[in-house]
Amino acid sequence: MSDHHHHDDDWPYPHPKQPDTEDAPFTDHMAMAEAVTELLIDKNIFTADDMRKMVEYIDSKSPAEGARMVARAWTDPDFKGRMLKDVNAAAKELDIDAGTIPIRCVENTPEAHNVIVCTLCSCYPRMLLGLPPDWYKSRAYRSRVIREPRKVLAEFGTDISDAVETRVHDSTADLRYMVLPMRPKGSEGMNEDALAGLVTRDSMIGVSVIKDL
Repeated sequence: MSDHHHHDDDWPYPHPKQPDTEDAPFTDHMAMAEAVTELLIDKNIFTADDMRKMVEYIDSKSPAEGARMVARAWTDPDFKGRMLKDVNAAAKELDIDAGTIPIRCVENTPEAHNVIVCTLCSCYPRMLLGLPPDWYKSRAYRSRVIREPRKVLAEFGTDISDAVETRVHDSTADLRYMVLPMRPKGSEGMNEDALAGLVTRDSMIGVSVIKDL
């Protein structure tokens, strides 16, 4: 990966951050999206203010929603089963709006470690994890995590044993993924709120694991 990249002072990883959306050209897809939006507004399907409010609502979401679901799954095996079957339906049980796009939950176990990516663009479960980080959208991550997932994970400080299978899941416009990380040892006496505080965005993407206490 090239050494010519942008750094932020709060960037915590040795893995480079490459927000290649900066100064990017106005693409055909961007023009199409803008034209469709203008057409729907002209036809009174929704208003510009409706569009603004929806964007603000989506942008206000944070990983706390996904963390609540993970904490409940750690403490309630029945809920965990329902979450693994249908994330969107399970979210409603906790009064969480997961949106209308289907989300699939993949569980980390001692035998398998999961990581998510969107190789085509940046499809991501924003309603549960908040805005995607810049590195998730970078070409480097999108291309390399498919080819060499263990090496990319190591750049995040996550070393996966050769005995553990690494599974990469490619999100699309029609299906998003989130990872159910393993519950850390030493957390047995903690309540759901405390457990949720242990869950990070990156652990639900799969590039990090939650350390034992």
